[in-house]
Parts: sequence; C-alpha cells; structure tokens
Amino acid sequence: MRHRSAEQIGRTELGPRPLPPLGPPRIPIAPSAVDTVLDSGLRVIAVRRPAVPMVELHLEIPFGGTQRTHPARAEVLAMTLLRGTQRRDRFDIDKVLAAVGGDLSAGVDPEHLSVSGSALASGLDVVLDVLGDALTSASYATAEVARERDRLVERLTMNRSQPQVIAREALQRRRYGDHPFAREWPEADDVAGVTPAAVRALHRRSVVPGGAVLVMVGDIVPASAVEAVATVLADWRSDHPAVELTALPELTGGDLQLVHREGAVQSQLRLSAQAVSRNHERYPALQVANLVFGGYFSSRWVENIREDKGYTYAAHCGFEFTRHGATLIAEADTASEATAAALLETRYELGRLVVVPPDDSEVDSARQYAIGSLTIATSSQRGLAGHLATLATLGLNLDWLLTHTSRLQAVTTGQVAEAAAEFFAPTRFTGVVVGDGKRLADPLAALGGVELP
Repeated sequence: MRHRSAEQIGRTELGPRPLPPLGPPRIPIAPSAVDTVLDSGLRVIAVRRPAVPMVELHLEIPFGGTQRTHPARAEVLAMTLLRGTQRRDRFDIDKVLAAVGGDLSAGVDPEHLSVSGSALASGLDVVLDVLGDALTSASYATAEVARERDRLVERLTMNRSQPQVIAREALQRRRYGDHPFAREWPEADDVAGVTPAAVRALHRRSVVPGGAVLVMVGDIVPASAVEAVATVLADWRSDHPAVELTALPELTGGDLQLVHREGAVQSQLRLSAQAVSRNHERYPALQVANLVFGGYFSSRWVENIREDKGYTYAAHCGFEFTRHGATLIAEADTASEATAAALLETRYELGRLVVVPPDDSEVDSARQYAIGSLTIATSSQRGLAGHLATLATLGLNLDWLLTHTSRLQAVTTGQVAEAAAEFFAPTRFTGVVVGDGKRLADPLAALGGVELP
C-alpha cells in the first residue's frame, strides 16, 4: 500500500475532507461519593474514581490574617509544615511517603493554607497518618525554619524583579488598596524576622479544622475513607474556627494607573472588573461571554491584538474567584512601542462586545470549548480533586460540577449578549499599565484614561 501523508489523507479530489460534527456532550455520571462534616468542623469529601489504583488529597484551610507580618509567617509555616514533627524528621517523612508511592506538599495564599498530595490507594492510611502528624505536632525546628526562611528571602528578591510579579502587585494595590488579599507576597525584611516560636504560635491559632475541607478522589470506598479520616485526625481539634478573610470591596471602573519600570522594553496591561460568582444564575452566560471576548485562542481580543496586529504573543481574560465574589482579569504583555495601540484595541474590543454582541456561531463555539475544557480538566483524579477543593472553598459541591454542563447548554445567545453588555462595558474596568514611564507617558496621555505618575 502506498504511503500517504496526513495532508493527503485529509483531502479528496473535491478538496479537504469536511470535519464531522461534534457529537452531543456526554452526560456526567454521578460517582459514588460522601460529603460530610466531622465533629471537629472539618468537611470531608470522598469520591470514588477507580481509573488507576491511586488517591489524590487536597486540604484547604482558611488562613486569613490582618497583621502586616502575617504573610511572612504564613509562607514560612507552609514551607516547614512537612519538614518534621515530634515523631518524624523530614527524612523519615520522605521515606514513609515514598514507601507508598506518595508525596505531600504545602502552599499558602492570602485566603488558604493548602496541603495536597497523592499515593497508592493502598497507602491512604499512611498518607493520612503523616498529614495528621503534621497538623497536630509539626515541630518547626530552628534549623528547618532558618533554612526555608533564607531560601524564601532569596526567592522573593528574584520574584520582585520579574515583570509579571510587579504587574500583579500593582494590580492588587490598584484594586484593593491595603486589604490583606492584596498582600500575596511577604516583604523580605518581615521574612527575615520570622522565628520558630512565631510560626508555632501561628500554627496553634490558625491550623485548625473548623471551616477546613479535605477532598479525596481515587480508587477508594468513600465511606471507609471518611472513617479513616475521622480516626486518624481525631486529635486535630480546636475551640475556634479557621480565620476567613473579610469580603473584598466591589470594584468600580476608573482610569488605569501607569506604574513606572525603569528601562523596561515590554509593558504589562492588566485590566479588571467586577463579575459574579459561580453559583450566580448569570455566571454561565458570563462565562461564555468571557470566552468570546478573550478567554481562549479563538476569541475576539486574541484575534485582534495577537493574530491581526501582532502586538502580543499571548492575551487572556479569565475569572478570579473568592469566597465572597469574583472578578474578571484581562492580561497581555506587549512591546513598549505598541503599548498605547494595544490598549486602544483592547478598549475597542470591550466596546465592540457591547455594541456588536456575540452571534450564534460565536456562542456555540465558546460553549463547546467550555464544556470540553471542563470535561478534560476533571477527567483525571488530580483534576477532579483540585476542582472539588476549589468549589468547596466557594461553598459549592460535586452536584454543581455535575450539573454545570447542562447550565452551559441552556444558555441562549440573548443571555450571553446581555451579560456582555453589562459586564464588559469599558467603563467598568480599572487596572494598571506597567512599563517605562518615560516612553509610555506621552502616547498614553494622548490616548487618555490613564493616570500618569
């Protein structure tokens, strides 16, 4: 048989072979699951997904703090939580986890302390024992705290020289001022002053089960997994709940702020506006409207400033969710000489989405992308566990995930147009432009709507 190339296979004498139409989305089948709250206040979600003999764990603990030094102490705590307990040093922890093909890691943001990991399903009890050991008796040895503290100082110094970090911090200050949510990275001086005693005090006060959620997904029997958690974590208790951050102020539109970065050859555009949470009845329509604007590669904004004008390599608009609400964030990096033009086209596309609403074809393409992306993202044990943990912190559950496809299918073009007109009006957005002010001031002043330094 003569070999044919992919191009030859894809063509006939009459031209390219037409692509077959997409079939109807699969209706999600509810897996075996248990969702309960233990006496300690810990919410446990266990879901059976026996694709491979593994189990994924995600623990989310509300971890808000208002003190200026809280971010520094929280970062050091996350870095040393799994570095030793009264029963095991960090080498013993690694050895025990490795024996069951497991791993655990911790991280922190302004809202939550997170611990995640995986293991062979047969090793679930071992992983839970290590987790419980850390939650109840992490030692925060002086040498470990000093080592991780020094590493964090070095990392912060490097991070704060990165344009994306500079832009993110500038956007957070522009959006939320002095609210604790805006302090995503601690100050190096505050980190240098963190002591083991301060970390232990923070652990006693804030690493508590009340309000926390533990998600387990894998080749498990959900009821048995919950019983194992209740047994292993029986000693993890507190007389007070975990600390939730106060609600964020609602964003209002306004001028962008030019943030000077000496000698920068690129600029960072960051625009943001208030949105609605996932459980809001208008969220599915807004999700589709966002995709049409800038949420995926075939969106209007990407087609304009990347494909047509070549102003940026990547542009994206997406959601940022918190317990109390949600925002839209549009991001693009562009050369200094194209910054004003890219901002002009961004405003143009925002306005065009309002006055030239998405048509049926755009809505259907975005809808199919949303449904397909959700299906792919939750097809693995890790993806499903991560989504469930995120939804749980927003007050949602597995049922929301299973029914979201039907909500997307029910969205009409008219509803998407209404969401686009309301939420993507250019006057709703605020944000920052980070770049060399000496090069950007004049063109941005001519464009207007930018607060100069």
